[in-house]
Amino acid sequence: MIDTHCHINDPVYISNPEKYVLEAKEAGVTKMLVVGYDLNSSRAAVEIANRFPDVYAAIGIHPSEIKKAGHNDLKEIEKLIKDKKVIAIGEIGLDFYWDKDEDVKREQATYFKLQIELANKHKLPIVIHCREASEAALELMQKHKPHHGGIMHCYAGSLEMVKDYAKLGLLFGFGGVVTFKNAIRAKDVIKNIDKNLYVLETDAPYLAPTPHRGELNHSKFLPLIVDEIANLRGISPEEVILEADNNFKRVFKL
Repeated sequence: MIDTHCHINDPVYISNPEKYVLEAKEAGVTKMLVVGYDLNSSRAAVEIANRFPDVYAAIGIHPSEIKKAGHNDLKEIEKLIKDKKVIAIGEIGLDFYWDKDEDVKREQATYFKLQIELANKHKLPIVIHCREASEAALELMQKHKPHHGGIMHCYAGSLEMVKDYAKLGLLFGFGGVVTFKNAIRAKDVIKNIDKNLYVLETDAPYLAPTPHRGELNHSKFLPLIVDEIANLRGISPEEVILEADNNFKRVFKL
C-alpha cells in the first residue's frame, strides 16, 4: 500500500519519524509521500524523506498558509526541488472554507498559478488542496494546466466533476472520510470512479478512519481505508491496493 498523503513533518510526529515509518511498514504500507504546507514543513518533508528509502516529499505552500509566507518563500521552495526525493509540488490550491475575503481568494489563486508554473517548469505533478472551491479550482487549472498531472487530495467534489478534473490528468485521493457513515458523496464517488483514477491516502495526523475517528491519524490505519473501498467497489482489498498503487506509480514516475 502507498500512502500518497501524510504529514510525518507535523509537530506531533516529527520528533520520532523512525517509529512512525516502522509502524506503517508493519501494517503493510510500502511507500509514503510526506507533504509540505509551508516552507518549514517542506524542508522537514525533504529531510525526513532522505532518511528512509521508501519515503518521498512534496513541497509547496498551502492556500491557508500564504498570509504567513515570506517574500522569498517560493524561491526557497524552488531550491528544494533539486533534491532527488522531491517528486511533487504540494499541497497547493484553494481553500474558501476559512477565507471568505475576495482579496485573500485572489492571492490564493495567484500562489496556486505560480506553483503550477513551478511544477510545469520542473516537470513535476502537483498535490491539490481544494475546499469549497471546486469550480474555481477547475476553472483556474483549465486556464493554467498542470502538464504532469497530480492528485486532488481528499477529494470532496461530485462524481460529475471527476471527468472534468480527469481531463487535466489528475487522480483522486481517498482517505479516512470514506469510512464515515455520513460521507455519502465520497462513498458514491469511490464506488463509481474508474479504476485508473484513484489513490489511497491518510492525511495523517488528520481525518482518522472509523473506528479511530477523533484520534491522531497514522499511515498504519491505511488498511481500514482499503477495506472500506473494497467493500464499496465490490472487489478484494488486494485489487484495491493494486489499482491504487499502479495509478500513483504511473503519474509520479515511481
